[in-house]
Amino acid sequence: MALVLPLHAELKLPALFSDNMVLQRNVSVPVWGWADDGEIITVQFRGQKVTTTAQNGAWSLRLRRLSAGGPDVLTISSPSRTLQFTNVLVGEVWIASGQSNMEWPLTQTDDSAAAIASATNSQIRFFMVPNVKADAPTTRINSSWKVCSPDMIGGYSAVGYYFARDLVAARKVPVGIIQSDWGGSPAEVWMNRESLEINPRYQSEILDAHAEAWKNHQAAVIEYEKEKAVAASKGEEFKKQAPRFGWRPTELYNGMIAPLIPYAFKGAIWYQGESNAGRAEQYRTLFPDMIRNWRRDWRQGDFTFLAVQLAPFMAVKEEPQESAWAELREAQWLATTVLPNVGMVVITDVGDPKDIHPRNKQPVGARLALAARGIAYGEKITYSGPLYRSLKIQDASVVLSFDHVGKGLEARDGDLKGFAICGEDRKFFWAKAQIVGDTVVVSSPQVPKPVAVRYGWADCPVVNLWNKDGLPASPFRTDDFPMITAAKK
Repeated sequence: MALVLPLHAELKLPALFSDNMVLQRNVSVPVWGWADDGEIITVQFRGQKVTTTAQNGAWSLRLRRLSAGGPDVLTISSPSRTLQFTNVLVGEVWIASGQSNMEWPLTQTDDSAAAIASATNSQIRFFMVPNVKADAPTTRINSSWKVCSPDMIGGYSAVGYYFARDLVAARKVPVGIIQSDWGGSPAEVWMNRESLEINPRYQSEILDAHAEAWKNHQAAVIEYEKEKAVAASKGEEFKKQAPRFGWRPTELYNGMIAPLIPYAFKGAIWYQGESNAGRAEQYRTLFPDMIRNWRRDWRQGDFTFLAVQLAPFMAVKEEPQESAWAELREAQWLATTVLPNVGMVVITDVGDPKDIHPRNKQPVGARLALAARGIAYGEKITYSGPLYRSLKIQDASVVLSFDHVGKGLEARDGDLKGFAICGEDRKFFWAKAQIVGDTVVVSSPQVPKPVAVRYGWADCPVVNLWNKDGLPASPFRTDDFPMITAAKK
């Protein structure tokens, strides 16, 4: 607990400043809070002493760049109050956000007992943002930083834990995870209102649609209360369920992201999309716009943003067909092509056709850590599986080229599978696919004049193209690729 000396003036800090916190290294670190006007605020840390004066009830200042290490003591004082935060580390801070697969606790995953038993690591810290919906941006969070241990980690994000564990091992510095997620949440609830209002499409399809839905909900509530009152007056049992309302745009940004700004951090890991799968075409712009929204509000440049592609889910289909989940995966990939420092990890091998919450989270965190090492920290490693780049039609075959080939392409467990091919009629057939050098050659006797290829284009893809560095290839389609290319401009 922070040491609090006698209180006169109201010197306060956000909940993010607590014992056991992790401060971001190698950047100018913002420290801010509230106090009576005219109060002189002094912040001391590792020999630095910075002062400022509170105005309009608030104050802010910055510490000069800090090197990794600790523990140290952070002291914030005014003439009438002193706060001391102990066991403070400096290292890498990451925000872990999204919906239920990011929220999914370590206790409910594969091999959780062993993972939890070995989770004593003072170099890993977690800050859990409580689930709060708000109509306007708030500053309050009821939480504090916790040191990773078997006693506490079980209820925290499994993906976040495995990511932090691998990052600590690779980078040899402390890692702090700010966990801010909520199961079932669509992307638009993690955006501020301005980011939705400035786009006419979002205004119509999201904000106006929500306003109409809310109006209808209120009418349904009034009718429900009338029916309930009538039943009560007659002494009758009333079994009808009260009307429920879904998500409101911006409410989690207001309650769970806005209070974090401007806390310094390195990047974000994001596992979300299931709740937007029915609107994949909209997600092509909505997801990049959400990233722009966060970057704009934090004002710390194009920080690294790493997304987890949706896992396989639902029944395996016998024949090639359209897929909303495949379209959403494509939209996730698109964000990596239109924005800098955005990465995506593929998890086609750890899904579950019968469970939207696959329990094998360790590879998810591990691949996010690899992507962070490659994108955020500039390590010269292969951090992604193969990503489709281009095609060349040669007679009755299609030759596919890829980025992130690494040490080479390989088929896991037998011949390549998951490829489909079509001619001008756009009717897809399962195809024969072979690895030739760093390319894949696809053909089918049913398609003598091919025009397009798809790979893993399904809700629950059954696929096995990897690079020899141990990372799976992303599903893709070439028949929509020109439109995707145009979207980059």
